[in-house]
Amino acid sequence: MLSNRWAILTALFVARISMGFQFQSIASVTPFLIDDLGLSYVEIGTLIGVFMLPGVFLALPGGYLGKRFGDKRICWFGLGLMAVGGVVLGVSDSYTLAIVGRLISGVGAVIFNVVITKMVADWFAGKEIITAMGVILGSWPFGIAVALVVQSAVASAYSWEAVMYLTALACAVSFGMVVTLYRNPPNFLEEAWGAVNSFTIPWREFLPVSMAGLAWGFFNIGMVLFFSFAPGLLTDQGMSKIDAGTVVSVSLWINIVSVPLGAYLVERIGRPMAAIAVLSLTGSLGLFLLPYAPFPVIMSVLVGLGVGAAGPIVALPSRSLSPENLGPGLGIFFTWYYGCVAVGPFLAGLGRDLTENPATPIIVGGGAFVATVLFVVLYQLFQAKNPVVAQAGS
Repeated sequence: MLSNRWAILTALFVARISMGFQFQSIASVTPFLIDDLGLSYVEIGTLIGVFMLPGVFLALPGGYLGKRFGDKRICWFGLGLMAVGGVVLGVSDSYTLAIVGRLISGVGAVIFNVVITKMVADWFAGKEIITAMGVILGSWPFGIAVALVVQSAVASAYSWEAVMYLTALACAVSFGMVVTLYRNPPNFLEEAWGAVNSFTIPWREFLPVSMAGLAWGFFNIGMVLFFSFAPGLLTDQGMSKIDAGTVVSVSLWINIVSVPLGAYLVERIGRPMAAIAVLSLTGSLGLFLLPYAPFPVIMSVLVGLGVGAAGPIVALPSRSLSPENLGPGLGIFFTWYYGCVAVGPFLAGLGRDLTENPATPIIVGGGAFVATVLFVVLYQLFQAKNPVVAQAGS
């Protein structure tokens, strides 16, 4: 097992790549699913979204499960479900069975995501926590980027089923990595966690972690709306589908660098709240100007740079939660996040239909980035009124 926290972070980063890799699999093989299973685009969209839906109901229980049974066991369980879900998708011969497989993967991903975030916080509490969160968050776009390069080629050379089996294999390998390489940090309060039976969190911790969760949720709404609706906007403005996808992908590739690098720089500067505000507003500027800019690639770059606020935002819960409440508190944090991501795109799409304007979801996304700053201000307000001596310090 590894004993250095950076080696631990590297192992968890590689393991979490499997989540982004599996999430992207449906989008990568869409033409094959339409041809083989006769799916509509609505059904394809449902398959993509259902991966995130369990988070609304399971993020909070996931935090408590880690507290009750141990983080490593729950992490293994989540990765195991993701592997099973990939296999079920691979053998699917109907839309119903595909939904079942995708739901199994989504349940596992939610549990895995909550627990792995706590595992990083345990190792880096008080020691480069923002940098560590930025690094672990970078694994998601990295997994998607790998999927964009690999999965379509595999589906073309073999089959879409092979892609699903490949995602299951990636999850199984990640399972093996966590089992063999991860251990709890030396100061881990395992007995204290196991001895605590109360599932309540005091308001002085619930309020700031909820504001942090809403900030993270609205921040992700901005990102999701950009990646989901910007290609259609650019296509309506006369750009080819390939060129529109290329412009939007520029932001994704910048994300891979800006998230960990932004977290590192924020850690060194020591002004996380100011950094969140500046970077979020940079992303909002890119979205607000995209419908009108003569050079949309510049707006895509601005959004990619703005996403550098991700690490400091995800580090907020560790600043407001006491050690014994970190797991359940992260469950609350991710419940708000998944709820926002589930509802936000639907409302933006409804706005698109009502206004018949392809720019509407993009403007809503810019507003979501601005709302991120407002929720961070509320977080700071509640945190100042009710300071908590948490693992990461304040």
